[in-house]
Amino acid sequence: MSLPRSPRRRLVGGTLALALLTGLTLAVVGPSDSPAGPGGERRPVLDIGPVPWPEEGQSAVDLEGTGSLGERGGRRPVPIASLTKVMTAYVVLQEHPLRPGEEGPLIEVDQQAAHEVGVGGESTVPVRAGQRYSQRRLLELLLIPSGNNVARLLARWDSGDQDAFVAKMRRAAGKLGMKDTTYTGASGIEPTTTSTAPDQVRLARAAMADPVFRAVVGSRSVTVPHLGTIANTNPLLDDPCVVGIKTGSSTPAGGNLLWACEVRVGGASRLLVGAVLHQRADTTPSEGLRAAVDGSRRLLAGLRDRLSGTRPEGGAR
Repeated sequence: MSLPRSPRRRLVGGTLALALLTGLTLAVVGPSDSPAGPGGERRPVLDIGPVPWPEEGQSAVDLEGTGSLGERGGRRPVPIASLTKVMTAYVVLQEHPLRPGEEGPLIEVDQQAAHEVGVGGESTVPVRAGQRYSQRRLLELLLIPSGNNVARLLARWDSGDQDAFVAKMRRAAGKLGMKDTTYTGASGIEPTTTSTAPDQVRLARAAMADPVFRAVVGSRSVTVPHLGTIANTNPLLDDPCVVGIKTGSSTPAGGNLLWACEVRVGGASRLLVGAVLHQRADTTPSEGLRAAVDGSRRLLAGLRDRLSGTRPEGGAR
């Protein structure tokens, strides 16, 4: 049985829009003290060839052991929709760590989470008041089908109310150096939650270091008693090298995708993390998400081709 998806806040549909791509030069970016460009981007110091960055919105990529591989689109904060849930899960796991294979405490679904099912056209999970799920299970329901009501339930469980939890999200962002990010809710439904591609890459690197988070976001589906099999909203997981992490879409945010992929560089496996934000904003959530997925696929393919011939220290051939 597939989990019924609650309708989004906006109408879903419209013509499929593909992100425009252009061949730009990918460059390994130096340390944080490298000179900044006019848009705040760090200037490249090592050219490793043309890569198809998405033409619209914002994009940024980071390679484990090397650092930033570049960014495009500037650093103006934009709405990020359900990418917000990456920080929600990160904070929950910082406050309540789990070991691999551990389920964690049982958490009871409250009346508010049950009442929010299907309300307001949000993406929600059909839970009932009084049901009890483990912390691990609720993280799955948060990140795989992207349940907004589950995000707020976890916030209340951790902090008593959503506002107190958001304060923790902001503090965590500050500690991670996410200078251009503002969180105003736990789910991402609020368009006032904004960020940038470089900030989201920074968060993704930190979140993927947690093995429980990594296992959840790398799951193509999860089977839940009384709910059946729930598919991950991230279609990029069809690529065998992709190991996560999260989609997000709304009319004001457009399509957003954070992804992580294991790539071979100089014979060694490294984690490549990327963010593609604000694709086809102000159209429909489905149109924006398709553009983000298409742009990410092409960007990832181009990066993988270029990096496959790169020496271990990150130098050009």
